[in-house]
Amino acid sequence: MIEMTGISKAFNGNTVLSNIEFEVKKGEIHALMGENGAGKSTLMKILTGIYTRDSGDIKVKGQIVDFKNPKEAEQHGIAVIHQELNILPDLTVAENLFLGNERTFGKSPVLKTKEMNKQAKEILLSLGLDIDVKMVARSLSVGKQQIIEIAKAISSNAELIVMDEPTAALTDREIETLFVTIRALQAKGVSFVYISHRMEEIFAICDRITILRDGQYVGVKKVKDTTFDEIVQMMVGRELGNRFPERSVKIGEVKLVAKSLTRNGYFEDVSFELRKGEVLGIAGLMGAGRTEVAQALFGYKKLNKGEVFLDGKLVEIQNPSKAIKLGFGFVTEDRKSEGLIVDFSVKDNLGITNFDKISRNGVVGAKKEQELYDSMVKRLGVRTSGPNQFVKSLSGGNQQKIVIAKWLGIEPDILILDEPTRGVDVGAKKEIYSIINALAEKGVAILMISSELPEVIGMVDRVLVMHEGKITADLTKDEMTQEKIMHYATGGDKVAQI
Repeated sequence: MIEMTGISKAFNGNTVLSNIEFEVKKGEIHALMGENGAGKSTLMKILTGIYTRDSGDIKVKGQIVDFKNPKEAEQHGIAVIHQELNILPDLTVAENLFLGNERTFGKSPVLKTKEMNKQAKEILLSLGLDIDVKMVARSLSVGKQQIIEIAKAISSNAELIVMDEPTAALTDREIETLFVTIRALQAKGVSFVYISHRMEEIFAICDRITILRDGQYVGVKKVKDTTFDEIVQMMVGRELGNRFPERSVKIGEVKLVAKSLTRNGYFEDVSFELRKGEVLGIAGLMGAGRTEVAQALFGYKKLNKGEVFLDGKLVEIQNPSKAIKLGFGFVTEDRKSEGLIVDFSVKDNLGITNFDKISRNGVVGAKKEQELYDSMVKRLGVRTSGPNQFVKSLSGGNQQKIVIAKWLGIEPDILILDEPTRGVDVGAKKEIYSIINALAEKGVAILMISSELPEVIGMVDRVLVMHEGKITADLTKDEMTQEKIMHYATGGDKVAQI
């Protein structure tokens, strides 16, 4: 379907791709893997005409092509789902689905709204999503917005679909639905480039894997002929050892108590304790209320009922500013719209939450600002060209590290992590896991939301499982299995004793 040979690219004299080879056969699901910054997204942007290659050739169905923009690539049957959502929040679901391909009356600008709504409904139902297509997109969860992106690509009758971290915001059930759709399209001859850091997905859905490292081509492997450890070693150039670091933390006294937390329409009667040095997980399907509970604890969303106690004292958390003063930090689920100001520099983003630390009488000290940058970049292994680099030009994984770093600077007593390793490569994931363990060892109480069940089981001391806004189970480390968590997450034993 596509063949890329000798592809090289440099930005401002910095080589990001060097002599890359990559091919995808008709009807193949081909994984493109590598650490954050390895060049995966850049290679796909060259394929689709967003970037111009410095050298090399691209063939589509045997013909040499030189796309000037993504529209030309789309006209040749290539559709892309980017890592960061490209939803227009104030348009309806249907309008987003047909953006750039609107149904109109003749050549007039008048939309065939009823026809678009009907077709949008049919497309989404085929993906297992039954929603009102007249809703504005901003009212949807991140996961549902991602499905809209996937539906848009599928509806364009593409022959090759590039998926860059397509399941990052999806639950296991939504991923299963997506895989059924991918395999159905594959059976019709549609090809896929699948970019993901989730190894389980790669081995479940893909036929071959091409690995890049530091902008270099490392090799290609058939999935059936390789192993998890071999792929990791090709990606990082070394053995990582155990996937999850050993937990040796002694859990202390109760730090936080939540009693009967209720936000109408989102969650009801949520109660739990969180101890110093504990990593408490929250698992559940999309829409279960996990993120909303975290937002309420941080003062971002209002409670209709319930009480929060810190160190035995009743507190009122009216807003995030109050939460921060009480010792909370919050790594949000959506780094693009909530976690970062992408048009600001790395140092400016780090300074947002650490203003008191780097300023005096309201004036930022350049030396303190540089010290904060140096310590956080070193601590998390962030790849940047310097403190003034714009965050939007960082890879997704490095952006995620900046989100985490800005909260580590305030040295929180309670750290809420909502999907902390989303869009992060396997090497960086282990670095983040080690940071989580180090914080727990210092006595930080950690509340961690994750949709990756292996991550939940590997990292948390205890897990709360939610279904439709209620806690259906409270499982200890010894009780956790993926099957048991999914049982309670799908509503099994709703009245479980917890």
